[in-house]
Amino acid sequence: MSVSRRDFIATGASTAAAIAAGASPAVALPSPAAGLRSARPASRPLVIASTNGLRGVKLAYDQIVAGADTLDAIIAGVNLVELDPDDQSVGLGGLPNEEGVVQLDASVMHGPTRRAGAVGCLEDIATPSLVAKAVMDYTDHIMLVGADARRFAINMGFKTQDLLTEKTRQDWLRWKARLNRRDAWLDHDDDVRIKFTTGTINMNAVNAAGDVSSCTTTSGMAWKVPGRVGDSPIIGAGQYCDNTVGAAGSTGRGEANIKVCGAFLAVEFMRNGMSPEQALLTVIERVIAMTESRLLDPKGRPYFDLNFYAMTKDGRYAGASAYEGSDFAVCDEKGARVEPCAFLYPGSQRPVAAPAER
Repeated sequence: MSVSRRDFIATGASTAAAIAAGASPAVALPSPAAGLRSARPASRPLVIASTNGLRGVKLAYDQIVAGADTLDAIIAGVNLVELDPDDQSVGLGGLPNEEGVVQLDASVMHGPTRRAGAVGCLEDIATPSLVAKAVMDYTDHIMLVGADARRFAINMGFKTQDLLTEKTRQDWLRWKARLNRRDAWLDHDDDVRIKFTTGTINMNAVNAAGDVSSCTTTSGMAWKVPGRVGDSPIIGAGQYCDNTVGAAGSTGRGEANIKVCGAFLAVEFMRNGMSPEQALLTVIERVIAMTESRLLDPKGRPYFDLNFYAMTKDGRYAGASAYEGSDFAVCDEKGARVEPCAFLYPGSQRPVAAPAER
């Protein structure tokens, strides 16, 4: 993983240009376990991701089979989403904060070298995953944030651009026009649908030798308070890997995940013998137990959802969510596909109304 600064920038620029163009002992199952899936056979190489990474897992898998490092491969996979202006949850075109500014977060972790890097509140750089890797490769630090992360990226050779696309700007104006009936903003048009997303892409990979890497990148919660950082750039929350065990990551409400260090916790559960699916459902139970009452319905079920993804170094994997209906992306020798997540609650039990968000 040791590369020169010149080679790093050259490789990152060429990649961006191309894109723009073993069994565990039995343990008790968590309860409730309404959505447990049948065990999946282990397979290596393997790449898993949130559903928006379906194209990316195929790209990453092909690169790993061709001999690429697992971290380089999944970064190439998430770059597809970061550079897609039609994906409004990551990178270029991501939904902005309440002031109309797109602020990006990302983190990466490389199992073989036990190294990590992250950036938070990064502006004007479309591929925060590559900047996070630059922090890992060229500094003695793990996280850089805000204006200093931007300055670092520019010094490393990354090019700045306006990340607020016209599509995203129009959505921001719609949201802003409906903040308060007494404010000075006129209704933008007749379309009253306001987008709200906590979307993110998490991707994890293991190669034929059992080397693991993980990456998470996001534009964060839509309309967030400027400076807000979710779980994505926090090692152990938004993603985590241990080359002796496996990897895990998440998408969804980052504030809920930060409090339980969900990715780290999932890896530790797997270290102690749980399958990926059991580990993730147990993490979600912990998330709910640590959630304040204002975000729970009268029966103690969350108004939000939070998806987790995990794999072991021997190639077992799972996705899980609080409520039925979520999927995740997988690619192995059988090809790229979407599979259903395990879940705690049937979709019919999802609360129909949530408290007002601001």
